[in-house]
This record gives sequence, structure tokens and C-alpha cells, in this order.
Amino acid sequence: MHIGILEVKAHSFAILQRSSTTEAVIYRPRGSIQSSEPNMSAASGRFVIQKHQATHLHYDFRLEMDNVLKSWAVPKEPPTQPGLRRLAVQVEDHELNYIDFEGTIPKGEYGAGTVDIWDKGTYTLLSRSDKIIEFSLNGSRLKGNYALVNFKENNWLLLKKKT
Repeated sequence: MHIGILEVKAHSFAILQRSSTTEAVIYRPRGSIQSSEPNMSAASGRFVIQKHQATHLHYDFRLEMDNVLKSWAVPKEPPTQPGLRRLAVQVEDHELNYIDFEGTIPKGEYGAGTVDIWDKGTYTLLSRSDKIIEFSLNGSRLKGNYALVNFKENNWLLLKKKT
């Protein structure tokens, strides 16, 4: 049996069964899944925040999602208190093996400068749409519920939610 998640026009459906011998797939809205079945709403993964001293100091915020590291450049230190909002500019996805990168990118290369891991840990995805990603972080510095809110093209706000 194959179990996965399918996103369809902002509605989430669970793929409950897929037979390897037939094309039959059973879909049900996530809310109708009974408690004896897996909790499909609790997706999780790893996250990392890399302090990047390049031309300008910034923080690279990365979430393991869709088999890549979805990435945002955050010009100021990520929020540790509710009420603080930080600009987060979405940049190109990175390969998963970049999650542990620390070191120096040589002069002349894109992103030249020093990269240190500022925080890392796991996250639980609470909701995801084209405009809002809500998640709970469990890192050494950042803990609690956060959101990325898209307000214009690649510009997002990273904020810590009140609990």
C-alpha cells in the first residue's frame, strides 16, 4: 500500500490506497480520515538557519520540503519573540545535502563569504498554501509556531506567532 498527500486547488486529500496492479486510487478529504489511519496532516522535516556573512550579513532560512530545501534570505536575525516580523526573500531551492553546510565560500563564487549554522532542528508543517506556510519549529534557538506570509512575488514575512 502506498500512502501520500495530494494537494488539489488548496484542498488537501489523502491518498489512502494505491495498488501496484491497478490504477485505482482512493481519495478522501483529510478531515474524513478516521483515527485508526495515519495522521496525514502532520508532515514534518528538518530546518536550518545559516548565518551568512556575504556582501551583507543575512540569514538563510531553509525548510526541507518537496525533496529540496526551500530557501529564504532573511536580512535581519530571525524573530525569537511574537510580534516581530522579518522580511524573507525567497531564493532558489537548494539540495538537501546543503542542510549541514558550514564553511567559507571562496571569493569570486556566488555567495562568497562565511556560512555558520545559527540554528537547526525539526519542524512540523501545520498548513501550506501559495500565500501562507505555517509550521512549528523545534530548534535550539527557535521554538514554537511560525509563519511565512507571501505579500509580493518572492517577498515574504517570517513571523513568530503568539501562543
